[in-house]
Amino acid sequence: MPEWLIYMLPWLSVLVFVTAVGACIGSLVNVLVYRLPLGLDVIVPTSRCPKCDHKLTWRENIPIFGWLLLRGKCRFCKAKISPEYPIVETVVALLFGGIWALWYVIPDQLGRDTVLGSIAPEWALNGAAMTWPATVVLLVLVGCLVAMTIIDARTSTIRLELTWVPAGVALVLHTAHAWWFYHKYGNPAMMPGLEGAWIVPNAPRMKWLTAPGEVWTLATGGLANWKFIGMGIGGTIGLGVSILMLRFKLLTRSFSDFDEWYEQHHKETKQLLNASSDQPAEIQADSDRLASPDPVVPVPAESADELPVAAEETPESGMDDWLQYPHARREMVKELAFLCPPVMLAFLGSWLATLFVSKQYGPWTHDSVSGQMIAPANAPLWLVVLGGVLMGYLIAGGVVWAIRIGGTMAFGKEAMGLGDVHMMAAVGACLGWIDPTLAFFLAAFVGVAYAIVAQVFRGKLSKAMPYGPFLAVATMMVVLGKPLVEMGLGRLFGMDAPMNLP
Repeated sequence: MPEWLIYMLPWLSVLVFVTAVGACIGSLVNVLVYRLPLGLDVIVPTSRCPKCDHKLTWRENIPIFGWLLLRGKCRFCKAKISPEYPIVETVVALLFGGIWALWYVIPDQLGRDTVLGSIAPEWALNGAAMTWPATVVLLVLVGCLVAMTIIDARTSTIRLELTWVPAGVALVLHTAHAWWFYHKYGNPAMMPGLEGAWIVPNAPRMKWLTAPGEVWTLATGGLANWKFIGMGIGGTIGLGVSILMLRFKLLTRSFSDFDEWYEQHHKETKQLLNASSDQPAEIQADSDRLASPDPVVPVPAESADELPVAAEETPESGMDDWLQYPHARREMVKELAFLCPPVMLAFLGSWLATLFVSKQYGPWTHDSVSGQMIAPANAPLWLVVLGGVLMGYLIAGGVVWAIRIGGTMAFGKEAMGLGDVHMMAAVGACLGWIDPTLAFFLAAFVGVAYAIVAQVFRGKLSKAMPYGPFLAVATMMVVLGKPLVEMGLGRLFGMDAPMNLP
């Protein structure tokens, strides 16, 4: 066996395993994409042919290869199986394998000076053994983003379950990883003579070469920023308070009367169009269409997984109807009321954190150079990371929510869906607050590019696309193109070097 192959074998085996896991996750994404919009159980029944009800064997259920083995048809009744299934499985498998290779294989083999090697974040230099939890969080997010993209493109809705899963995984894995690291090695310490670079005294091989002040795999407030931690905890508690107030009807959900307006609106439209007895047949047909429920959301009609059932008829499935709703500005007042407890408790948490540190460790000192107050002690690493996850969730979701409220107030129509808020909040919990903020503004350019392509390929891409898929694509562009983003921001702000982002 060649020497280079022996050297690469351990890397290749792990890479193949991660890619295979990605294919399996892609198979799960197919199930979620089909069943969640219909309100079906995602576990039972097991995959079967929609025509003859034949239950697929384990061989036929193998991601990608199962479809190839069946040649895209049921083995018994020869009904066609949509090629969407192997396509989604292949895409997710390539994303999983590609990210793992860029993070851990290519930088090690080719070095950081290569174009591909520079894509990996700095913390990946510490190796998979020490940083795999952060990569697992990213891969979970990627799988959920693929599912959210497909569902949103079809139904103009984002299932909240797909946003809660990555946010929950990020909260647990990021914090648990930092807790383990802190109790094993202690807090990182500033590397002498190199601002922004940290080392771990008890683990000399661990180096966190991230942005100045950053100490983890996602953006945080730094070791001494107790106010940042207090805001994250307080804001999250405030979010829980608002949710409880909704549950106990102390607050009213926005757009709670949409169903009533929707039925009345379509009833009045039908009466108006039927008022004229001599209307042409085309107008009569339009009248029937307007008076009928929303059109069925397209789903794979001939799949090897489910029976082709019409999509659940929900108000969200009619994007035009949402835009016609006349009370959008009023509903934003309800959402502002919902946001009051999180904002108020975030500032209260910041003040309490400052008070706690003063009583526990001594008074804060004033830095004459920066003009800032310096904490008398650093926070434990796990608490810093917890604050980073919580503030990532709150800031990323808050930015999108602010645009939603501001745009709706300005134009009188719902500017963005709350699903977009939940999506970017989940991205913030996984990656920190900076990446989703960049992705949100980058998504506008993705949307413009889609509009141009849609004009070129009229018919196939003529359907209006919701904003969620653009957000998901922009998020992946930020994750995989961080060096280019840093370079562009550096030039935008007139810097001599790329902007150093965590």
